[in-house]
Formats: sequence, structure tokens, C-alpha cells
Amino acid sequence: MQDPEIDYEAVFRDLPGMVALLTPELIYLDANEDFERLSGRKREELIGRYIFDVFPENPKDPAAAGMRETRESMLRAATTGERDTMALLRYDIEDPLRPGRWVEHFWSPVNAPVRGKDGEVTLIVHRVEEVTEFVRAIGGRAGDSRARVLEAELYTRARELQEVNERLRRAHAHEREVALTLQAAMLPPPRPVGHHRAAVRYRPAVDALNVCGDWYDLVDLPDGGMAVAVGDVVGHGLAAACAMGQLRSALSAACRVADGPGSALEALGLYARFVEGAESATAVTTFIDWDDHTITYSCAGHPPPALLDPDGTVTFLDQATDPPLGARPEHVGRPQTSLPFAEGATLVLYTDGLIERRTEDIDHGLARLADSLAHHRHAEPEPLADALLTDLLPAEGNTDDTALIVLRL
Repeated sequence: MQDPEIDYEAVFRDLPGMVALLTPELIYLDANEDFERLSGRKREELIGRYIFDVFPENPKDPAAAGMRETRESMLRAATTGERDTMALLRYDIEDPLRPGRWVEHFWSPVNAPVRGKDGEVTLIVHRVEEVTEFVRAIGGRAGDSRARVLEAELYTRARELQEVNERLRRAHAHEREVALTLQAAMLPPPRPVGHHRAAVRYRPAVDALNVCGDWYDLVDLPDGGMAVAVGDVVGHGLAAACAMGQLRSALSAACRVADGPGSALEALGLYARFVEGAESATAVTTFIDWDDHTITYSCAGHPPPALLDPDGTVTFLDQATDPPLGARPEHVGRPQTSLPFAEGATLVLYTDGLIERRTEDIDHGLARLADSLAHHRHAEPEPLADALLTDLLPAEGNTDDTALIVLRL
């Protein structure tokens, strides 16, 4: 949206550096004051004319390639819709005051497309930085040391890399924002479960490139029970978040029709074979029977849930473990087992970011989790979830995403 109080034409005219606007057919439409001054051409000599009629190739230099390289760069920008940064370019200019006299110049050009409302390229922004004095300062005149000319080339490439790095930074920041928005939409706060209280947390990694596929879910079962699950898709970025969404939805549906968590994960494993990016994803599912006070669970390559008794005893649910989803080439049923729980116990499900560290065995992380649970055994689910994150995640920031469910039984 344009600000009516800003004179954009004046802004363009006063832009620092040489900037010109051309059509996709390489006809001049406009040029700023620096372009006119440094190129030695007045505005009326430029507007409406073909660029290489205004600046023809030096006929006295049979090796000249500036016109061909510039045309190719501009046409690439027009056809691909992507910015094209040229290498150091020698392009001699005829002295307007002394016709027939060609003056050696070195340039660092960038050609950027501008799209119209229909998405088609309508303009090419031709931004040029003259680096002739720089080349001469390092002794890089034509015919001199090739190494010194290469120094000027490195200068141009360094500028190009700065631009590329900035574009990559913006692209990665956008991807992270999209992935986090997608995860937030698919990981809503839990609904009230009778008098049972639940808390959920999701903590993305501190690295901007490290958006992952961690997820959690709480599902009401037809028999009045509840399924509680967490999972982790291998990989990072938007693709992992999309695979996570598919697996989460599939497991939610499977839990509603399966006769137990083992069958639900069995169905999910078959489905994961056909989901791009779901290879070797892990998950754990628990079915809670409120009437019988039992938890039935099954783990597919995932860290074991923890059951905190009111007296502070911690039991890890690690007696029904199996490989990650899709890890077996043949179809094999998944195990499940059950254990009782006491009124007021707390069930904790989490992803590996909560406990795993690259430099230590997983048992150390499980021990830290058990100690933290025992220490905060009297806390309600919400403060307990916060305490676990504070106690277990690195102070300098977590390097992996973390999903967490705390459910008071």
C-alpha cells in the first residue's frame, strides 16, 4: 500500500547508486539521477530506447562480451522471475563528448524482475555499481595481473553472497513461521475431561531452521475412555510439520475404531508407509479406562511415558515397545500391555527433546525426569508442566522440539 504523502517518483530519482527501469524487451522506461550522471547519458537519450542502442558494444574490442552477458542476465530475470546478480563485468562506454573514443569501465550489475498483478514480469530493475576505480586501485586494468582482476571478482561475489544469505534468511524465517502456525493450529489446548485436568506444552527448538514434527493428542473414545498420544516425525521444517499433521489425524481416527493402542499403532504404521516424510516416525499411545483404573499402552520407537503415583513413585511404561513406524518391511502386530493407576496419579507423555542430549545416554535423561516428577509430585498439571520444562530443557535453549502432556488421573 502506497503512502499518499510520499513522492515515490522523487524517491526513485534520488536513490543512491545507478538504477534504471526497463521493459522485458529491454527498453528504458526510467532512470534515476545517478544513472544519468555516471553513465554520461541524459534522460531523453535513454527513455524509450533499446538498452544496447544506447550502450553498444565496443567495436574496437573483438573479445568484448559485456553486451551478450548483460542481455542474458536480463532475459533470465524476465523469464525466471528471479533476481540475477552478474559477475564483475567489463563494459566499455563511448565518450559522448568524443565520439569514437571508448572508455574502459568495470561494473557490478544486478537485474531484478518486478511482477504485475497477474504475476507476470512487467519491469526489470537494472541496478549497477561502477567499480572501475576499485579495479584500477588494485592494478586490475585490462592486460594487467589476472590475479588482481580476480580480486575484483571476489569483491563482486562477496556482495552477491551477502544478498543470497539475506534472501535465505528471510525464506527460512518465513518457513519457520508457517510451520509453527501449522503446528499451533493442529495442537490446540485440551478440552476438559470431567474432573481430570490436563496440561499440554509445545516448545520449538531455538534454531530458526529446526522446526520439527512433534505432536500430541487427546481423543475421547466411544466406550467413555480416553486415548492420549504423542509422536515425533523425523526431520525438520514445513515438510515434517505436514507429515506430522497427517499422522496425528490418522492416529486419532484409528484410536476411535481400534480395540487397543497396539492395533491403533499397527494401523498407523501401515498408513505411514504411504506418507512422504513419515519414515521412522515414533509414537506412543495410551488408552485410559476410567472405570477400571487401568492404562493400556503401546510404544513405537518412542521414549516411555511416565506414571507418577501420589506418593512420588515414578514408573516408566516400557514393557510394550516396538520399532518406529514403517521400520519393518513386513507386517507384524504391535504389542500392548496394561497396568493399574491410583486415583490422583499423573500420566506424563513427551517427545525426546525433553530428555535426550547428544552427549549422554538416554537413561540419564529418564533419571532427571523421574527426579523432577518426584520433586514436584504435589503440583497441579499446569505448574507441573512448566516445572518439567524448566528443570529438563537446557538453559541456553532446547536444540530439539518438545511436546508434553501432563494428565491428572
